[in-house]
Amino acid sequence: MDMQGSERIEAPVETVWLALNDPEILKKAIPGCESLEKTSDTTMAAKVVLKIGPIKAKFEGAVELQNLNPPNSYTISGEGKGGLAGFAKGGADVTLTADGEGATLLSYTVKAEVGGKIAQLGSRLIESTSKKLAGEFFSNFSAAVTARDAQAEA
Repeated sequence: MDMQGSERIEAPVETVWLALNDPEILKKAIPGCESLEKTSDTTMAAKVVLKIGPIKAKFEGAVELQNLNPPNSYTISGEGKGGLAGFAKGGADVTLTADGEGATLLSYTVKAEVGGKIAQLGSRLIESTSKKLAGEFFSNFSAAVTARDAQAEA
């Protein structure tokens, strides 16, 4: 499953780049994220609880940052296991471009794959849930970055 989209964030490119690499900001942005800990400069361990249709699962896994091109782009990829519920893995190519003065256009292309009981729910439910979660992530991320940028200016 592939998704594309973009989000305009009221903060400079450098600020958005730093936030994309900040586990605290990412933890606030990821729906259902219980913990996100940096294990190296490019890897993090994550625990996320998600409800997809009638199935609620706790996923544990790793997130890795690749193809780093600061402050313009990177690829974030991850894989999580949800016990009996199954697994989820995927990634996103993220690109940042200046959008006027003091704003950034964050563009993304997401690829995702699920297996196990979750995969049996049907592609429509999984796709609509994935779009909803992606929308929540980027909305939460934008709010967290904007709030952080406002604090830095104060």
